[in-house]
Amino acid sequence: MARLDRLAAAKEVAQLAATLGRRFSRELLLAVSSIKEDVIDSALSELLEAELIYRRGLPPDFVYEFKHALLQDAAYQALLKSTRQQYHQTIARALEQRFPAITETQPELVAHHYTEAGVPDRAIPYWHRAGQRTVQRSGNLEAVAHLRKALELIKTVNDTPERARQELELHLTLGPALVAARHFADPDVGQSYARALELCQQLGDSIHLPLVLRGRQAFHRLRGELSKARELGEQLVALAERQQDPALLIGGYQALGQDLFQLGNLVAAHRTVDRGIALFDPGKHRLKNWPGGQPGEQCYLYDAFALWMLGYPDRALRRGESALDFAESLANLANLVNTLAFLALVHLLRREPTLALQRAKRAMELSAEQSNPFFLAYGTVLHGWALAIQGQIEDGDAEIDKGIATYRTTGSRTWLPYFLALQAQSCVRRNRLDKGRASLDEAFALADQTEERCWHSELNRTKGELLLAMSSNDHAEAEYCFSQALDIARRQQAKSWELRAAVILGRLWKQKGKRDEAHDLLAPIYDWFTEGFDTSDLKDAKTLLESLS
Repeated sequence: MARLDRLAAAKEVAQLAATLGRRFSRELLLAVSSIKEDVIDSALSELLEAELIYRRGLPPDFVYEFKHALLQDAAYQALLKSTRQQYHQTIARALEQRFPAITETQPELVAHHYTEAGVPDRAIPYWHRAGQRTVQRSGNLEAVAHLRKALELIKTVNDTPERARQELELHLTLGPALVAARHFADPDVGQSYARALELCQQLGDSIHLPLVLRGRQAFHRLRGELSKARELGEQLVALAERQQDPALLIGGYQALGQDLFQLGNLVAAHRTVDRGIALFDPGKHRLKNWPGGQPGEQCYLYDAFALWMLGYPDRALRRGESALDFAESLANLANLVNTLAFLALVHLLRREPTLALQRAKRAMELSAEQSNPFFLAYGTVLHGWALAIQGQIEDGDAEIDKGIATYRTTGSRTWLPYFLALQAQSCVRRNRLDKGRASLDEAFALADQTEERCWHSELNRTKGELLLAMSSNDHAEAEYCFSQALDIARRQQAKSWELRAAVILGRLWKQKGKRDEAHDLLAPIYDWFTEGFDTSDLKDAKTLLESLS
């Protein structure tokens, strides 16, 4: 400050420049100042000679920069508050009127100056625009920061219907940005959509209500509150049917279908998302700010999961590949990550480690770029499974453990029972049986708490495998688990789970000399299938049947 005080004539220019930022252009400085051009040039020369600023570029487009951020801060803090606010407002207006390119590409700069000027009404729209632009570039954490600044400012504005509408629009942008950055189970996501729902009800806004219901539904689903999520999914479908909007109907079927799938109602889930697929036109049905990926692709992916479980592995793969084709046609990385991770799961279910590895690796790479912990964790678990199946057992198991640990940090509870089952299976392979049992105990407890039943047959089958590994003599308890897996699969009409349970039970019966019983159990299930004969499950079943003949 003392150095600045010694440059009395240049001090005012330095303080105005400090208000512009650490880096500033001569052109902008001239535009916002009432000081004559020759005086400004003289002051800049003094500051250069005093080594308080640097200069770059060629005349007349010089760009200057304070030598140190503390020098800029010292000059700025020496201004009276009223003077600072006046400078900021002058700068913001000059940017709007004379620098439209900067205003368009850097709305956060205008927002900052109007915020510091104490003009929230002007700052809020620019913060919102900055958030929207950053979301389009998949810079979701930066977008969240911009939007939160707008929401802080809006508290200082008089409570009017216009303010409520503006706040609702901010939350409709913030919700998807939070989802992309942290995923649905984050408490901030729940708070944002809860506030948006209050505002919709306050305003009687039925136009934005579907987006808000979807955000709330997905939040409850990932938190493991599946009954609540299903209620919201049904409300969303009913609302979309009243509005007769095909795009919203697809979104409603997507949301409800996800809930039905994870509740274990596989036939109903397939029928529901299939209705969305029947309506879906990729060129038309895109929903702006729709939380959690575009609903058309999501319908295809959840249909892939349901179809595989219902016994149609080839149709499931075609659905998953169609979803990826649609996702790659969009310039939306968050949607692509979602699709890649879910397609990796389709390959895992089909026991295709090479393809699962490829999809999961790409999902992990893009998730890391976007700082998306949910799909980074999701992809890591699947990547680890694929490595272990390909023989890299130690590395694969370490990745599964790491992925589950990261997944827990997201607050999500759905999907976790299946990940724990994969962890238990890896523990059986490495004879870490106590840890495997602990993983399965947690998986069963979580499934009971959340009502996530789509994995229940596989949990019982895995438990039977663990019990076989723990006792080579007493097979009764393991046999009971395999029978439970069969019964659950049959109730859910989950033919693929039924086949897996029948194969392992058939092998056990064969060892015990019950060859006819094993054949009679497995043959009708195998004969039911009409596709997927090149998949490992059906190959294993065929090999076992041939050995029993």
